[in-house]
Amino acid sequence: MEINLIKVILPSVLAFIVGMFITPILTKYLYEYKMWKKKVKTVSIDGGGTPIFNSLHAEREVSTPRMGGIVIWVSVIITTLALWMLANILGGTFSKLDFLSRDQTLIPFVIFIFGALVGLVDDVLEIKGTGGNYAGGLSLTKRLFFVGIISLIVSMWFYFKLDVSIVNIPFMGAVNFGLYFIPFFILVIFFIYSGGVIDGIDGLAGGVFASIFSAYASIAFFQNQINLAAFCAVVVGAILAFLWFNIPPARFYMSETGSMALTITLGIVAFMTDSMVEGKGVAVLPIIAFPLFITSLSVIIQVLSKKMRNGKKIFLIAPLHHHFEAIGWPAYKVTMRYWVVSIVCAIFGVILALAKF
Repeated sequence: MEINLIKVILPSVLAFIVGMFITPILTKYLYEYKMWKKKVKTVSIDGGGTPIFNSLHAEREVSTPRMGGIVIWVSVIITTLALWMLANILGGTFSKLDFLSRDQTLIPFVIFIFGALVGLVDDVLEIKGTGGNYAGGLSLTKRLFFVGIISLIVSMWFYFKLDVSIVNIPFMGAVNFGLYFIPFFILVIFFIYSGGVIDGIDGLAGGVFASIFSAYASIAFFQNQINLAAFCAVVVGAILAFLWFNIPPARFYMSETGSMALTITLGIVAFMTDSMVEGKGVAVLPIIAFPLFITSLSVIIQVLSKKMRNGKKIFLIAPLHHHFEAIGWPAYKVTMRYWVVSIVCAIFGVILALAKF
């Protein structure tokens, strides 16, 4: 137990230290080359205007750098590969800290990198003001295409290579989806990815994702998936380094290079902690990641309401966290309350995941 705790906690601390070290270097680059949007958005996802959003965030949108998510994924990559290399070169103690394994962490690690790079392309295009959407960057269709391809490949790997087609549901037991496991897997990843729109207030996304990955680190640890627990903990350490510089006033935004990497990886981790180890990782995902789900749902509800009710809105502005700002909540209050809800949901989700029923 002791060595397993060290294997999970120490790499997380290392990722935090790496993140704290590289952030000043990244910050200097982002500000020197003005890596922020050159114009504010004027069209929302449903085709309407964005006057409320611009009244709240227009000034920061064109003066705060994007691509802060680089801190997260670079810290994770450096920590993971450094421990792997030390284990293979020096062995000994370092072998006990190496968590990069084919059966638990290789898939989420590779997908984490791929999602980060696709998101980075989107951020670069958005900063330049080129691409397929209203303010530059990859269009939503193109981003969903990449997410869909990733999801399809991984879902087929789970189904055909790992022979996984079952999802464990509390009180119901094992539910065999058969071949429908593949579209179910893709839908779950899509919905989690859509929760990336929670990135929009200083410190909000970082705190929420830190709670979520901490929960899955705990679930994996108690299910004896020590390598996966270590990987999730390393992600948490990297997020905390990012969060150190993202609390108000944020030095930079996480943006797509961070949110795409985290959301897609989260979905895969949920499946890794499910029927493969007789766990309930997928079933508790809507609870642990409730802030992401409710954020996505608020956007869907808003769009449907405007289309089906002749332009009438449910919220002053979507996503939901911006609605709270619009009704008068200070940004820091929205962030802190989201953090509280995230922690409560994470604890509750871990309890349900580990309960025997």
